[in-house]
Amino acid sequence: MRRLVLHDKESWKTVLTLAYQSLGVVYGDLSTSPLYVYKSTFAEDIQHSETNEEIYGVLSFVFWTLTLVPLLKYVFIVLRADDNGEGGTFALYSLLCRHARVGFLPNCQVADEELSAYKKDGGSNLRPDKGVGARMKTLLEKHRVLQRVLLVLALIGACMVIGDGVLTPAISVFSAVSGLELSMSKEHHKYVEVPVACVILVCLFALQHYGTHRVGFLFAPVVITWLLCISTIGIYNIFHWNPHVYQALSPYYMYKFLKKTQRGGWMSLGGILLCITGSEAMFADLGHFSQLSIKIAFTSVVYPSLILAYMGQAAYLSKHHIIENDYRIGFYVSVPERIRWPVLAIAILAAVVGSQAIITGTFSIIKQCSALGCFPRVKIVHTSSKMHGQIYIPEINWILMVLCLAVTVGFRDTKRMGNASGLAVITVMLVTTCLMSLVIVLCWHQSVILAICFIFFFGSIEALYFSASLIKFLEGAWVPIALALIFMLLMYAWHYGTLKKYEFDVQNKVSINWLLSLGPSLGIVRVRGIGLIHTELVSGIPAIFSHFVTNLPAFHQVLVFLCIKSVPVPYVQPNERFLVGRIGPKQYRLYRCIVRYGYHDVHKDDLEFEKDLVCSIAEFVRSEGSEPKAIDNIEKDDEKMTVVGTSTHVDGIQFREEDCDPAEQAGTSELREIQSPIVARKRVRFVLPESPQVDLGVREELQELMEAREAGMAFILGHSYVRAKSGSSLIKKLVIDYGYDFLRRNCRGPTYALSIPHASTLEVGMICHV
Repeated sequence: MRRLVLHDKESWKTVLTLAYQSLGVVYGDLSTSPLYVYKSTFAEDIQHSETNEEIYGVLSFVFWTLTLVPLLKYVFIVLRADDNGEGGTFALYSLLCRHARVGFLPNCQVADEELSAYKKDGGSNLRPDKGVGARMKTLLEKHRVLQRVLLVLALIGACMVIGDGVLTPAISVFSAVSGLELSMSKEHHKYVEVPVACVILVCLFALQHYGTHRVGFLFAPVVITWLLCISTIGIYNIFHWNPHVYQALSPYYMYKFLKKTQRGGWMSLGGILLCITGSEAMFADLGHFSQLSIKIAFTSVVYPSLILAYMGQAAYLSKHHIIENDYRIGFYVSVPERIRWPVLAIAILAAVVGSQAIITGTFSIIKQCSALGCFPRVKIVHTSSKMHGQIYIPEINWILMVLCLAVTVGFRDTKRMGNASGLAVITVMLVTTCLMSLVIVLCWHQSVILAICFIFFFGSIEALYFSASLIKFLEGAWVPIALALIFMLLMYAWHYGTLKKYEFDVQNKVSINWLLSLGPSLGIVRVRGIGLIHTELVSGIPAIFSHFVTNLPAFHQVLVFLCIKSVPVPYVQPNERFLVGRIGPKQYRLYRCIVRYGYHDVHKDDLEFEKDLVCSIAEFVRSEGSEPKAIDNIEKDDEKMTVVGTSTHVDGIQFREEDCDPAEQAGTSELREIQSPIVARKRVRFVLPESPQVDLGVREELQELMEAREAGMAFILGHSYVRAKSGSSLIKKLVIDYGYDFLRRNCRGPTYALSIPHASTLEVGMICHV
């Protein structure tokens, strides 16, 4: 979905429209939880008796869990902790990184703190100068161990979201198709249930590359129909079977439940926990909608519908204590027989919608991890040009499908799937609670006592559910732990190797004095064209450049050291995208261009990127030769870096590239044009504003830049073989030699280089001992 920014005077029509759309995107998973909560809770840990104490106790736990966690914690507190409108585990971590220097991005610059998104909501400039908050901030910035703990905490949350992306589709679809068991014998339904669920899951993952924008408009009607269906059935069951079931909403029944069932009741909390699966989506999908729209949708539609559904199931079970088959405790037994088939069809559609939401959320969290240097580069496909958040990652999609099918075929029952899913869900919530307590102190500048109360109250509730889930390690809860461990090792190897590789580049960068000693021609022949040298460095000359010029006798007339990096903000405004500077004297024609992206930004295709890159350099040349204007200059080492917008978001120079007849004359205009005298198939023109006047030296430099662009671009990429230094520990050798180097050689290249013609690419090989 495309991020929509609402103004202070947002209309109710806009808010209600967003609330309606959020029902299909945000609440699909949460709304399907009645399919399996009671079935998972009453599996084995507690048994029915002739009284209703167990049923009332479970309903009381469900009601208060839904009230305290999704409603109180997320709707009223956590949703306020947005990162420029974005939510999720990494949004909280990004927010903390900007208010305290605890981030691990290696190529951060002071200039990044001047970004408008960086400074919003206080940024890093507004921070407590005294008190416990200041001491906590100093403590975090001083000790690298605490910074690593914070990063590991965020990565654990991300890994559990990925695990939820495996488990939620499995349990949702499997529970939805379990309605088939009521129309056939127990011996036959087990041979139908699993194949049908697997077919639906394969179709779901196989259709991911088409995107959801073509059928996304159906998501909200499906979820609304499902919520209307379960709430209506709930009301019917309440009045028909037990109108006094509302008494179970009293917390007294929770006490009676635990007193009677004791250890079995505590272990059954792992099933009750499933009633809040999907709650984290309210915060994770915040950037697609607005706080108000998500709050309205939950409080007015989702919350009352779920409460009525659970009350209706409890009312039915309270009058049906003798149940022949364990699977009849499921949702469908409380559905009147005459409407079971239509309800089954709606349930399957709702389960698919809920699964789609968590799969898209998994793609999104992996994109964020990759942007912040914590996940290997993967191919990210934007399936819609209009909906910003609609992405597809082929490698991850097929991995999720295989794992999802393995869970479905391996477990074949809701109980073990529920144990696995519950642990993943509650772990993400615990991580959010821990990070939120730091946000309260460091970002909101509130009292430490308030943060302690927050983490104690909500942390205690979640720790109780976490312990009940963890005790079922051998009964399915091992799956999310195993998945998280695998992804954590992968992320750690990539992150650690990336940091060590950057340290090697910094230590081996070439001195500017060496460059100046070569003279304007760099000691070699300068040929026509633009050479783009990709580097991770934001200052200095990369080692691959010296390695290149010592082995080849020629280089391009214009050289650009290009650094594409991520910054800890969700979006970078187009007018702040480029940082451009000059390396050495003007006659060297050496430039540095730093392109900054947020973790939610869309990277442009190669043609548009090249156009923006050349135009930003031209604007830098023009602004450097003109009078000071409203443009930021940042001193970094010996280079003056200038903030320049993209060609469509800058009020200065404009770039045009078109096919034309050499004899064609440029039309008259109020703008003055500098055009290349070289006849080429593509003519490059820089269109300048009328004032200020451009001196002769600037015109000559712009003309040379145009000639170079017409001659074409060549991309020089470093192809590094990373090895651990001799004398390194065994663990470091395993991580670097067999972990990071393998991932680096087999993952995707830089995003902008994916569609570059091979004829225009030159790779420079180097061995890096880190």
